[in-house]
Amino acid sequence: MARTLTPKDAYAIMNLLVKEATGQENLQVTDLSSFVSAGETVLATGTENVLNSLSLVLGRTLVASRPYRARLDLMEQVDSGLYSSRIRKISYYANEALPSGAFNTDLYTNFLEGYTNGQNTQASPNSTKSMWEQNPKYPLEMNFGGSSTWQYCVTRYEVQLQTAFRTPEDFNAFVSGYMTESANDIESMREAWNRMNLLNKIASVYDMSSDMPGSVVNLTTAFNTKFRTTFTTQDLLSTYLKEFLAFFVATLKKDIIALEHRTAKYHWTPAKNDAAGNPLSLLRHTPRDRQRLYLYYPLIVDAEALVMPEIFNTQYLKIENYQEVDWWQSPDGGMDINVTPAITDTSTGAQAVGTAVETKVVAMLTDVDGLMTNFQLEAVNTSPLEARKLYRNVWHTFLRNNMIDNTENAIIYIMEDPTP
Repeated sequence: MARTLTPKDAYAIMNLLVKEATGQENLQVTDLSSFVSAGETVLATGTENVLNSLSLVLGRTLVASRPYRARLDLMEQVDSGLYSSRIRKISYYANEALPSGAFNTDLYTNFLEGYTNGQNTQASPNSTKSMWEQNPKYPLEMNFGGSSTWQYCVTRYEVQLQTAFRTPEDFNAFVSGYMTESANDIESMREAWNRMNLLNKIASVYDMSSDMPGSVVNLTTAFNTKFRTTFTTQDLLSTYLKEFLAFFVATLKKDIIALEHRTAKYHWTPAKNDAAGNPLSLLRHTPRDRQRLYLYYPLIVDAEALVMPEIFNTQYLKIENYQEVDWWQSPDGGMDINVTPAITDTSTGAQAVGTAVETKVVAMLTDVDGLMTNFQLEAVNTSPLEARKLYRNVWHTFLRNNMIDNTENAIIYIMEDPTP
C-alpha cells in the first residue's frame, strides 16, 4: 500500500510495539508496511474513588517511579518541521570516462589537416566531438513523504486525590511519580517507533536482496562454505560458538572497510538509462564516520565472558557509531524477527508491501542516510480546568515520519539453516 501525505493514525501499531517491547505480548507477525504498527493493588481497607487504585492512607507512602530513557536513538537524525511533510533527497548516477581528444589514438584521429575541433568524418577513424559536447549528470530523486501520528493523554486531578495522603509532601511525591511514569510511557513509544524503523530497514533489505548485491550475509552458510562444514545455526551458537564469533568479527571488519569503497554493491540502483540508452550506475561509499552498526549484544557478552576477550575489544571492533541491541522485536524473541516490511517496488518506484520476513538477525551495518527518523511535531497542550469536576488533561501530540532509503549501503547479518 502506497504511502500518502495524509497523516496516518499510528496509535494501534504503537500500542502493539510497546506491548511486544515490554514483554506484555509474545512475538508475533508485525505488519509495518503502512508505516515506511507483584503486589496487591487493592487493600482490604478500600481505595479512593477516583482512580480506584490508591489505598486510603495508613502510614508512610513510597512512590515507585524512576525516569526511563528510550534506547535505539542512533537513527534520530532529521527534524523537517511541521511545514515539511515531504523530504526530497537527490542523488546522482555515475558518469563514465570519455575518449581522449588530446592525442591521436588507436580509436580516434583528432589531429589531421582539414579537421576542425568537432567530430570529423573525412577519414577513419573519426575524431572525438568538440569541447561543447554535453554530458549532464543524471539525478535520482527520492521522496520521503507522509506522516504517522498518535496522541497521549494524562489527566491531572486538582484535589480529589489528596485524601489518600498524609501530607502535602506525600501528595507532591505522588504527583511527581505520576508525571514521571507518564514521561516513561512516552519514552517507550519513542523507543517502539525507533524499533519499528530498525525492523523495517532490516526486513526491507532482506526482501530487496536480489536488487542489492552483497547486502545479506547468511553467517551460517558463509561459515560452512569457508570451512567446508555442515553445521547448523544451533551448532554455531552453542558447541562452536568460539569459532563462529571469530569468523563473524573478521567478516564484519572486512565489510566495514568494504563500505568505504565507492561501488555499486550493498544498495539498490534504480534503473535509468542515458540519452543513448546505456544503463547508468548509482555508486555509493560510506566513510567510517557515516557507518552505523546495530549489533545483537548478547553474543558479544558471551564472547567477552566465555571465549575470546582479546578479539572483542574496541580496537578490533572500532566503529564511531554503534548501537547495542539486546533483542530485535521482543524480549523473549532474542535474535528472531517476524515482520512484513514496507519496501520500494523496483518497477514503479512506489512504496509496496513486502513479503513477511522471519529470520535470526545478528547485526546490521548501514549508512546513516539509509535509516533516519524524521520528527515533524511534538506538542504538549494542557486543557483548561474543568470547573465543575476539577481536573485538567495534558495532551501530547506526535507527528513523525521515517526515512528508509535502500539506495544507501546496508549489510544485514542473519543466520538461517539451508533449506532441506
